[in-house]
Amino acid sequence: MINPLTALIAGTILLAAVALLLWPHRGLFALLVRRRRLPEREAIENALKHLYDCEYKAVTATAHSLAGALEISGDRAMPLLARLEALGLMSIDRDRLCLTEEGRSYALRVIRIHRLWERYLADETGLAETEWHSIAETKEHNISTREAEELSARLGHPHVDPHGDPIPTAEGELPGQRGVPLSTLREGEVGEIVHIEDEPGTVYAQLAALGLHLGMQVTVTETEPSRIRFTAGGVGCVLAPSFAVGVTVQRLNADQRREGPLHVLADVKQGEEAVVEGISRALRGQSRRRLMDLGLVPGTVIRAELVSFGKDPTAYLVRGTLVALRRSQAEQVFVRPKGQGVP
Repeated sequence: MINPLTALIAGTILLAAVALLLWPHRGLFALLVRRRRLPEREAIENALKHLYDCEYKAVTATAHSLAGALEISGDRAMPLLARLEALGLMSIDRDRLCLTEEGRSYALRVIRIHRLWERYLADETGLAETEWHSIAETKEHNISTREAEELSARLGHPHVDPHGDPIPTAEGELPGQRGVPLSTLREGEVGEIVHIEDEPGTVYAQLAALGLHLGMQVTVTETEPSRIRFTAGGVGCVLAPSFAVGVTVQRLNADQRREGPLHVLADVKQGEEAVVEGISRALRGQSRRRLMDLGLVPGTVIRAELVSFGKDPTAYLVRGTLVALRRSQAEQVFVRPKGQGVP
């Protein structure tokens, strides 16, 4: 005869196992279904982003371009396109792939989440800029629209991501492109960087290594078929034309240019005074906010008071308070000598 206590324990274990497997939304079976669906969802959303990118840039999207963008074979691209068409997200017009209104709206939601995540990673973390895109590529598929709006509110509803790409509004509105590629500037022309392309990663890594960032003024000094020489932030740089295409600039006329050499706080000698003009846009997140909280905002008079034995850090007098800054921090603060007018 079966012991009642043993039967009760066995029944409880069996019910727990069944619940673990079949519990709605949280059971192992539901988890396996979600994991199975996620790769399909990622493929669909990545395909929609490619189609929208082609539309935005006025480039014809094809099955071949889709396969290349998603790094898949043509045999895998065709069923994906058929799935998009069946879902009413895309149509085909003479071998040209076109988004439907629903497909365009879906693509913009994914792009909005991606660019919000890049903005968050740039402003709120210490991660290297070359890591932002790949992390955002994963995150964009895993948060809801509600969570995206909470993230946007936390960031103050930003308009552009850290590369200068406009962030679509919650209503799906996206401004048009502005500026021209750096490669189109002639010798002597000056521009301000308004966008830096972050794909492919190998190209972006080189652009990042040059210290290029939004708002930086560049002046083309020499153009050749194999290279373009220019100054950025007062530093000489060289890029192949194929790489320079990834940097978009807004041409500046004579009245808009910042003339003269660029001064940084690190160059101010002990006993000298200077007026803060701004903080480099290359400095982001908590590090940027810390300097601003210390009073390093445009118009503040700052004096180099004490230099340590190793010449790093230096103590600066800011609004009656001594503040110690490392040279690496002081190099991110733009200044002009006290008494010199704003250019």
